[in-house]
Formats: sequence, C-alpha cells, structure tokens
Amino acid sequence: MTATRHILVCLLFALALLGLWAGLGRSVKLPDVASASHKLQCVSYSPFGKDQSPFDEPFILRPAQMDADLALLASRFECVRTYSMTGLEAIPDLARKHGLKLLLGAWVNADPVDTAAEIDLLIRAATAHADIVQAVIVGNETLLRREVTAQRLAGLIGQVKEAVPQPVTYADVWEFWLAHPEIAPAVDFLTIHLLPYWEDDPAGIDQALEHVGAIRQQFGTRFAPKDILIGETGWPSAGRQRETAVPSLINQARFMRGFVQLSESHGWQYNLIEAFDQPWKRASEGAVGGYWGLFDADRRDKGVFTGAASNLPTWPAWFGLSLVLFGAVLGLAGRPATPRDAWSLPALAALGSACCLLHVEQAVAISRFAGEWLWAAVLLGLNLIVLAHGALAITQPQDWRGRLFTWLEQHAGMWLLASGFAAAVLMLGLVFDARYRSFPNASLLLPAVVYLCRPVPARRRETALLCFLVGAGIVPQLYQEGLTNTQALGWALVSLLLCGALWRSLRCRVPADQSNESMVMAQTSQP
Repeated sequence: MTATRHILVCLLFALALLGLWAGLGRSVKLPDVASASHKLQCVSYSPFGKDQSPFDEPFILRPAQMDADLALLASRFECVRTYSMTGLEAIPDLARKHGLKLLLGAWVNADPVDTAAEIDLLIRAATAHADIVQAVIVGNETLLRREVTAQRLAGLIGQVKEAVPQPVTYADVWEFWLAHPEIAPAVDFLTIHLLPYWEDDPAGIDQALEHVGAIRQQFGTRFAPKDILIGETGWPSAGRQRETAVPSLINQARFMRGFVQLSESHGWQYNLIEAFDQPWKRASEGAVGGYWGLFDADRRDKGVFTGAASNLPTWPAWFGLSLVLFGAVLGLAGRPATPRDAWSLPALAALGSACCLLHVEQAVAISRFAGEWLWAAVLLGLNLIVLAHGALAITQPQDWRGRLFTWLEQHAGMWLLASGFAAAVLMLGLVFDARYRSFPNASLLLPAVVYLCRPVPARRRETALLCFLVGAGIVPQLYQEGLTNTQALGWALVSLLLCGALWRSLRCRVPADQSNESMVMAQTSQP
C-alpha cells in the first residue's frame, strides 16, 4: 500500500473516532422550564462541599459556602428542603436573606437522644422563623430504614404538631405510606418520594413520567382530602443502568423538564432532588448516588432546565486525547509492511484509544477513594501495554521497537492472565453485589479482542480457572439485570470475548513450567 493510501486509511479511522465522541456528546433540544421570571417550587439541599461528608469527624460547616449556595438556589427556586437540624441552625436566617422559604426537616433515627435533640431544634426553629418555615418534616425514610416503629413515629409527629404553627408531615418512599397507612391520620399532608430509577421495578425514561403521574393520582384519591407533596423526585446524570433506567445528562433533563411541566399542569406541589451533586453518596450508593444534583459538586449548572442537553459536553477534549493516543500508537508501531496490516494497525489503534479514554472517562465518574483510583490506573496501564503489544505484533519491527516487542511477547501470558483476573473480580462483584457497581465494558474490551484474534500462551491451570469464573458469571448477571439492560448485555459480550481469548490460549498447549522464551517460540510456531 502506498504512503498516500496508508494516510487515507488512518484518516478514515480518525474520523471514526470523531464520530464516536461526537455521537456521545450530541446535543438534544428540549423545551426550557425555568427562567429568571419563572422560578421552580422547591429543591433538596445538603450543606456538604464536594470534599465533605456527614460522616466526617469532626464535621465543620462552611457558612460562606452555605450563603453562596442559597444565593444560587434563590435564582431558580422559591424554597429549599433540609433534612437535619444539627449544625444548620443558621439556615432560616440565610434563607430569609435570599428570599427563600423552607421545608424544615428533623432527622429521626434509632437513637432516642439524637432524635430528641433534632425534634427540639426543629420546634425552636419553626416557632422562631414562622415567616420563613412553610412546613416541617418529622423524619425522612425512617420507616424504610426500619429505625423506628410507626407508633413511635406517629407520637413524634403529634409532639411537633402541638408545638409549632406550621403544617407537619413525614417523608418516605410511596410504598411505605401504603405499608403504614396508620401514619396518614397523624400528618397534615403526605410527603411521598417518587424515584423511578430506584423502584424495585425500575421505570425507563420513556415510562418514568407516566409512572410518577399514576402514583400521584393514586395517592390523591386514596388519601383525600389530605394534600400530597412529592417530596423527592429526580433522575441521575451518571452511573450504572438498572433494567431500562439509564442515568445520563440528557435523561435527567428530559425527566426534570417533563416532570415540572406535568406538575404545573396539574397543580401538584413538589420538591426536586437535589440541589448539588453529592460525591460522598458514592461510597454507599455507587457512582449513581453522587449524580442526582441539578448543579455539579463544583456548583456549575448542568443544564437540567434550560438549553440543549448533552451527555458529554466536553467531548471535543476527549476526542482530542484519543486522537493523540491514536497517533502515538501509529508512531510506536511504525509503518506496516502489507496492505492487510495497513488496515489492521489503524483499526487497532482506534479501538485501543477509544477503549482507554472511555475507561478514563468512566473512572473519573465512579472513582472516589485511593483504592478505586489505583484500580482504574492499573486497568489503564494494562490496556496501554496490550495496545502496544498488539500494535507491534502487527508490524513485527526491528531495532528498539523489536526489542520492546520481544519483551512484551515474552510476558504475553501475564497480560492475558491479568486481564482474566480483572474480569473475574469484576464479574464476581456484578453477580454477588451488583446493585451499586458500574459496568466496566470499555475497561477490558481491548485485551479481549487482541488476544482473541492473536492467542498467546499462558499457564493452563490459571487460564482455565479464570475462563470458568468469567464464563460462569455471564448468565447469572444477565438474569439479574434483564435482557433490556444494554450495559449488562455489553458486559456479557466483553466477557464472552475474553473467555474466547482464554480458551484459545488453552489450545496453545504450553506446559505450565515452560520458560517464557520457550513459550514465545511455541506460540510463534503456531500456524
């Protein structure tokens, strides 16, 4: 193949990369629902910075940040909902400063001392700031967490009702109101949580609004004449798919804008979850827990209510990085010798750069602790090694490239076993503890394809065990996730390809105690 044709082939695959990233970052136009003259009703607010957690010891509030947060929220909302009183005694004064109303909440848990302190602070704040506090909420999902009995909760609600002038309510997932109807007579109005993503039978984005509307109508009829507040509803902008429920920025914007339009057309009262992304929630809820905010953790607008929506607004930067890696791989491998290699090399370089950068993009979204970042870095390093190995195997270079290829080839079994080990660990997690785990589809696609197309010898016992572990998990994880979960289907395909690579390695028939050099010779002698 001439140099001109080789350049054209490389440009073709560079355009494929452009199509990939531009497709991921495509913009979707949706009707705006918020403006300077049209404020939304209410939003959940927690006073934690992106580096903070309610479990910090000691936890130090940042008054300046709270002041700035409420100033920002006041430009979009009429009120904010809080969940706890301890440490938030300044919230009413700050809300008054920025013209906000409050749904003030007390945290009720199994500890009677903590609960009593919360109730006392709630009563004092509500009576002292009656002009700001619209209603008070005694407990949030306490029955769901099984921390108090319904009888105990009703007693606390009655205690607060006798002491404050505002309406009093309790907030929980809608199913728990149906499971404990005895709470309804104790409250002035019901506060129900409707989160289609977290339902036991998750509703996809196309059915989510219909589901919310049906539940709201059911409650309005069953518990009439008491009013209903939708105390939490929203959609995550990132994280793992649950059946047909896919977190994304576009889906978050679709749900939120559609919900606001639906609520205002029916005259419903609502509170949206939540003001800002909360990275600390990823520790207990997986990546998705940190991405329910209408603003990100840095307080930047995510475009949920206005403007065109995009799942990857920064796609040009990701495309640029993948193009740099694409060029680096081509430069490392050198010029291909045959027309077939002139196609396979840029194809591998494009696949490898896409997988590496998609892995990094996911790692940025899901990694929070040092161990998670280390795991992501190890997988990235493995992908880069496999990419270099595969590219050099195509060109069979001389000089320094040849020496590098010889070293990579001598350790080829190690790269394959490392890939199989990572897949086995991830598969076990997705089978036995899947609820909060993301699907690592891009993280192992490259080694699966490279070593399926070009099998390498590895220790047979370890290879067989890893092949069994990965393969045995495919059907169970699909059974748990359902065939409508496209992310789960993607992981099943990657696992199947990697099982194929491991199986082909077994067919190389290299003794377990054979030296690396002999293994390389045996492999290269295969037809």
